[in-house]
Amino acid sequence: MKCGRCQFDVSVGFAFCPGCGLKLGVAAPAPTVGADADRRAATVLFADLSGFTAISERLDPEDVRRLQTELFSALRGVIDRFDAYPEKYIGDAVVAVFGAPVAHEDDPQRALRAALEMHACAA
Repeated sequence: MKCGRCQFDVSVGFAFCPGCGLKLGVAAPAPTVGADADRRAATVLFADLSGFTAISERLDPEDVRRLQTELFSALRGVIDRFDAYPEKYIGDAVVAVFGAPVAHEDDPQRALRAALEMHACAA
């Protein structure tokens, strides 16, 4: 079968497209181009743990996983408090979007305050 978004040939039994990551069995969202498109400014915050590779090489894998779980839980709390959207978690990093889907006049300031609070959580 073909992915509805990228047309990648996907073998039967796959839950997600190997080409673009779309959850299979779900229609791809239609592109939003034109007069009815929602366009807004957003602030994106990328935060990762400095020295994570070196830390993970020294620790037991279960301890590394526990560290990641605790870190992401703390960072998710900060993201939620500032009414942002956690876009994705990548290894030891998180990407948070301020201004989408809910916009605030002070989204850049919220992102900065969240970054400072995240730094304090990881210190």
